[in-house]
Amino acid sequence: MTRNGPYRVSGAVPLARQTIVADEEGSSVAWEQGEMLDTPEEYALCRCGRSRNKPFCDDSHLRAGFDGTETASREPYLAQADEEDGPRVRLTDAQALCAYARFCDFGGQVWNLVERDDPDAAGLAVREAGLCPSGRLVAWDQNTKAPIEPDLEPSIGVVEDPPQGVAGPLWVQGEIPLYSADGYQYETRNRVTLCRCGASGNKPFCDGTHAAIGFRDGIDKRVR
Repeated sequence: MTRNGPYRVSGAVPLARQTIVADEEGSSVAWEQGEMLDTPEEYALCRCGRSRNKPFCDDSHLRAGFDGTETASREPYLAQADEEDGPRVRLTDAQALCAYARFCDFGGQVWNLVERDDPDAAGLAVREAGLCPSGRLVAWDQNTKAPIEPDLEPSIGVVEDPPQGVAGPLWVQGEIPLYSADGYQYETRNRVTLCRCGASGNKPFCDGTHAAIGFRDGIDKRVR
């Protein structure tokens, strides 16, 4: 990323809209991939939340005087995470990374599911942890002690959250390296969410503030 500017993406990384799907009770239960956005080999994604060409940067950060100072911890995920051991599955939880996607709530909440000695409950806990876009939640196999991660190809999702009526973060998938404005390489992970409303208190990562401020995207498919 750039200092007080956009995320710079290189390497022809695919970019697509990703929508949170809810059930009849409003619980997040699945992801639905939408349109693939045409992108060049290198492109810039808005970080300040003010672009009129979202998700792409239109230099609005310059006019707004955007402060993109990175405040997130640079400790590895496991150093930040709490741990919950269940009879069939273990769960690690780094709460500071929560992007408010709410996949953890279905079926009685993932933390309660982990505690149950029930294969169906354990399976649902693994599914919910894997759907968490930020990687806040990770399920671990109790026998092999290995993380149970979804198979994600390198790509970036532009999250839309119709149940909340807001636009969400950038969902970076498939172990794409992430570098800070000062050149530091954050821990490479299978899934992280980056703030694109400009208001996160845990920059560059999303902390769910987009929901609190009612951040909206607008449908503008022009490509810079």
